[in-house]
Amino acid sequence: MAEQRKEVFEYFDPNKGPADAILIGATKVRRQNLTGPGQVQDVISIQPVYATSADSFKIFEEFEPNYRKSLAQKLKSAGYYRGPITSEATRDLREAYLEAQSELSAENTERLVAFGPEGQQDLDNIETFLIRQSRGKGGDGTPKRTEYPTVLSRGDVAELLNSVKQDLTGYGATEDEVDFYYKKLRKKSLKQPTVVSRTEGGQRTERGFNPQQFLVEKIAGTDAAKERKVLDAYDAFAQVMGINI
Repeated sequence: MAEQRKEVFEYFDPNKGPADAILIGATKVRRQNLTGPGQVQDVISIQPVYATSADSFKIFEEFEPNYRKSLAQKLKSAGYYRGPITSEATRDLREAYLEAQSELSAENTERLVAFGPEGQQDLDNIETFLIRQSRGKGGDGTPKRTEYPTVLSRGDVAELLNSVKQDLTGYGATEDEVDFYYKKLRKKSLKQPTVVSRTEGGQRTERGFNPQQFLVEKIAGTDAAKERKVLDAYDAFAQVMGINI
């Protein structure tokens, strides 16, 4: 009998983390559990990586010189460091590193609050955080391009979806529909953020993903919305002709 596999994602509760530490990333750990005869469960656990100020200081001091030099370049490209690119553990470079770690922790925490367990699969570490930040900054640290994704909670999506469905079909959304559109809207908002670019003449804004417009277009194409549209048109015609329905 062939073994049956199913995958489970285990997440951690950030509220149970050390009170005096910052969340600087996470690692994925995969293990297999036997759940019954011929059944294997693949479990993916997200393990948080915390650090105190003392830990961060010690880690920075113990970096290999070549890595510290590479880190200095990344910190400068991301706008945290303005000094010379060096492999030395200078005070300015260390302070830039600790500042970036602090902002990394704040952003990771905000992502967990906004997206819940799903957001844990997208937590940054210092490397990915600096790379992402540098994409929107010039070599001297001056912001050239900033991205603002539209962040909606599940409650926001439920309210918006119910409003759109009520208008277009006459009834609200099911829990399954809310779950479906919550995941879809989240992915699209991250891929299509509003972008603000600085130019010589000021700034230019490119509007990103519009959740309401997306839902209107999707719901309007359903059979229920089309049927409601036909009925509304008939009601209007009946009123004009004096027909009692």
